[in-house]
Amino acid sequence: MKLSEISELLHTSVLCNKDLLSTEVENGFASDLLSDVLTIPVHNTLLITGLSNIQVLRTAEILDIRAIILVRNKQASDEMIEMAQRCGIVLMTYSGSMFKACGILYSNGLKPVY
Repeated sequence: MKLSEISELLHTSVLCNKDLLSTEVENGFASDLLSDVLTIPVHNTLLITGLSNIQVLRTAEILDIRAIILVRNKQASDEMIEMAQRCGIVLMTYSGSMFKACGILYSNGLKPVY
């Protein structure tokens, strides 16, 4: 699924790297525990999280995660946006819950990691 489709389905705000919205992701993973995120077998994955700190970006960079959606209307700091821009990670915000985001994306064809 293209990141542009995901953004449209969830009506997200794209904070950086809008030029990368044509990127395809194969699956999604939702968690607020970075230790869980570090265990996933990553390949073209979207991370859905309520964590809004620089560690999320560092974890995504290590795992080569293509995009992050911050749920529950969490806001990214300037430092987060700058790092996402530098690393080529699409950073989006969504006003709804993690559960709702996952349900919408799953029902529209995004596959889970597990």
